[in-house]
Amino acid sequence: MSTGPPPGQQVWLVILVAGLGTYLIRASFLFLFEQIGGVPPRLERALRYVPAAVLAALVVPALLAADGSLTVVGNDRLLAGALAALVAWRTESIFATIVVGMVALVALGQVGAMV
Repeated sequence: MSTGPPPGQQVWLVILVAGLGTYLIRASFLFLFEQIGGVPPRLERALRYVPAAVLAALVVPALLAADGSLTVVGNDRLLAGALAALVAWRTESIFATIVVGMVALVALGQVGAMV
């Protein structure tokens, strides 16, 4: 028989510890930069690339391996994503990028269903 806390309490304990750990990690950078007088310029330049890197890390696997296997040829998601990336680069419009990407994905799916 288990002598530890009930499973519900363990989950809340894990959530509390994870939240506290996340807070301490984030706060440590604030305290560190306050102690050294601000964010060093090299680090500030490097941090500008973080959003693009995070977005690429989230999007690229969904485009290349939607079903878990790497697929380039005949991949509708990859083609629609490339078209959306082109629209994003040329227009810098989030709305146009989303609309073009979704329309391309649906259209390619319809064409694939007919073939």
